[in-house]
Amino acid sequence: MSQDSLIKKRSEVAVKDCWNVEVLYSDLAAWEQDFALWGRPGQEPRYPELDPSHFNLHSIADVKKILDLQTQIERRLDLLGTYAHLRHDEDVAADPAKKAYMLASGAGHAFREETSWIEPALLQLPQEFLEKLLEAKELEEYHISLKRIVRLKPHTLPASEEQILALAGRALQTSPRAFRSLNDADMRFPSCKDSKGNLHELTHGTYGLYLKNTDRELRKEAFIHLHETFGLYENTLCELIEGNVQRAFFYAKARKYSSSLEAALYPSEINTSVYSSLIQTAREGLSSLHEYLELRKKKLNYSDLHLYDLFVPLVEEVEIKMSYEEAVQVILESVEILGSEYVSILRKGLLEDRWVDRYENKKKRSGAYSSGCYDSMPYILMNYQGTLQDVMTLTHEAGHSMHSYLSRKHQPYQDSSYSIFVAEVASTFHEELLFQTLMKKAKSKEEKAYLINQKIDAIRSTFFRQVLFAEFELTIHEWVQKGVPLTPALLKEKYLELNKVYYGDVLDLDPCAAFEWSRIPHFYSNFYVYQYATGISAATALSSLVLQGAKEAKEKYLEFLSSGSSLGPLAVLKRAGIDMTTSFPVQSLLEYFQKLKNELKEYLEGGAE
Repeated sequence: MSQDSLIKKRSEVAVKDCWNVEVLYSDLAAWEQDFALWGRPGQEPRYPELDPSHFNLHSIADVKKILDLQTQIERRLDLLGTYAHLRHDEDVAADPAKKAYMLASGAGHAFREETSWIEPALLQLPQEFLEKLLEAKELEEYHISLKRIVRLKPHTLPASEEQILALAGRALQTSPRAFRSLNDADMRFPSCKDSKGNLHELTHGTYGLYLKNTDRELRKEAFIHLHETFGLYENTLCELIEGNVQRAFFYAKARKYSSSLEAALYPSEINTSVYSSLIQTAREGLSSLHEYLELRKKKLNYSDLHLYDLFVPLVEEVEIKMSYEEAVQVILESVEILGSEYVSILRKGLLEDRWVDRYENKKKRSGAYSSGCYDSMPYILMNYQGTLQDVMTLTHEAGHSMHSYLSRKHQPYQDSSYSIFVAEVASTFHEELLFQTLMKKAKSKEEKAYLINQKIDAIRSTFFRQVLFAEFELTIHEWVQKGVPLTPALLKEKYLELNKVYYGDVLDLDPCAAFEWSRIPHFYSNFYVYQYATGISAATALSSLVLQGAKEAKEKYLEFLSSGSSLGPLAVLKRAGIDMTTSFPVQSLLEYFQKLKNELKEYLEGGAE
């Protein structure tokens, strides 16, 4: 019997193991009825009630009317879209759900297009009247969102120029679209051999698995073949990445920002000093990473260490298996420090209210995520198989879901969505609490060493590697701003230089490692990767404060989870006790990494129990 035949069809999955989407709409027919009212397929324009000719924005009453209408329709479309995408992900080949998902996506695009005039129109109002809007009692529920809009006034152009930027938008997306097409669809890699001469298909999906394989020859072949293939397209990929960087610089200049970095960070209320401080502090702590690599090299008993040796576990995998219910119990135990109410909400969601679509079924979307909307419960997609990684993934997504649940509970719709800058804090916080609980429960020295090794490599990948990416990204943006032409030779030279700095002399860099810059999709989402590093730093510092047992720290953390976007991301973290404008959070993470490295060394050398 094939493995595929053991996987259930969607219709065979027990109701208790499925997320409760029926609470949104009883069935697709009910959804279609509501979509006809709010999605309005075939109608042009779809939302005539939002036509600018209907409003006098010099009237506070009319400003409230347009904001109320916008919010009402957007909330309903969010609900329709949530149901459609959850149903679609249950079985990505099911035509009715696929059609609903496409219809909902189309309605969302139409709504955004037909409301795109609102913010620019508000910002064209005289400053004195904007101040009145911000003080008007009638608009009290919109004060925070209006302040965010008004903050962008210095970087908002006259309506005619904004229209030109909007018209240019699709054309200026050519570089990232072309990269995705090349990377996801057109790129093909040669098969790679293991130490026994067996051939293995190399794809983006299998590459990560091969790097964790204990067969060093397979890891080496996978690394070299993948990067040398990218190297064949170095000129094309250089043009694509320069096009993307030029696009960012164009928008920065057009909107009167001092740099592309400022243009990327300013809308989220992040000062550029946070970015530069992250890089500086990480560089100051690289000795701990170099020491860990020395330890890795010694444990693997290699005369040389390469990039393809950094992902294979140092400790033989320990069998840690849990049923879904067992995983929930240990997760609940790990978050007890956050209080009985928090535990009760999470227990009910994971076990009774059916937040989670638990197991794999045929044609279900792969991976995991947390989703939902303001008018729904949180929803978690899993493909749970009982491994330690699955348990970690479940608590990670549960952290996201509790963040969303509490923000939606305590904030109005327009202030309930939190910034991407803080999006990974709650999920990583959950992971740290679970790690500490599993360490206490570990039954053997080998199990503890395995857990520590997993944690160290997670920090290395999520922090050090992402800061390296962030520094490379900043450099190429600064080059373009200074008029320096990007060439493959220049990019390769800089990328290898940074690898030598971050990984030190202990690492032997293969020539093909110089091509790695060309395969990183996040470089086409300008200045995004640094947030992985800041997120894990903030989460580690927060979890340390809470685990020390101070009631005030716990209450501040719960307040952070409940804040949504009522404050800017730096302000909301500072209120919780973490000032990301200082080096403290990053230094705390570096000290933690050093501590874990020392503990692992003791376990590997037989000195710890």
